[in-house]
Amino acid sequence: MAKKPRTVRRVVVIDENDKSMAIADGPSPDVRTDPARPGFASTRIWVTDRTPARIKGVRETLNMPHTLEPPPGGSVCRIVTFPPDDAWKGKVGAKEVQAYFSAMGSPGASTYSPRAPHPYMQKTRTLDFCFILEGEITLILDTEEVHLKAGDTVVQRGTNHAWSNRSGERCIVAFSSHDATY
Repeated sequence: MAKKPRTVRRVVVIDENDKSMAIADGPSPDVRTDPARPGFASTRIWVTDRTPARIKGVRETLNMPHTLEPPPGGSVCRIVTFPPDDAWKGKVGAKEVQAYFSAMGSPGASTYSPRAPHPYMQKTRTLDFCFILEGEITLILDTEEVHLKAGDTVVQRGTNHAWSNRSGERCIVAFSSHDATY
């Protein structure tokens, strides 16, 4: 059985009257799960709607629409917990995958195909910096697979891919996604 996803603590700091202060300290309020993958959680931490990002006068950004992709010209930071594939492997098809991508606000990101190397294959027009925080995971690409462990990083540049946790333990990955062009 998959472990319950870890709660992600989010501390939001601002500068007010030339003094830094924390205005939020607690679990991130934006957590999405996937009923087809028990133990999966995607926790959104912060969103920007342009670059350079606004610092002054912004106290919260999670009221922006939830999507895998950041807003045009913006970025999104999230922490994702991937349960072991054995918890859901063989129980997921097109219907479950489409439900997940729709719930994440990005139905067009799915590149699902019964012939694909992984059911959750996806492609977004983003530059993603991926940091493996805990556990092990395999990055599935069209032509190869790359095994990763805690401490490894990936620079994902708008390619078709999926994440496969073939270990017996959860894997936690931090994603910093940025709007990009081809």
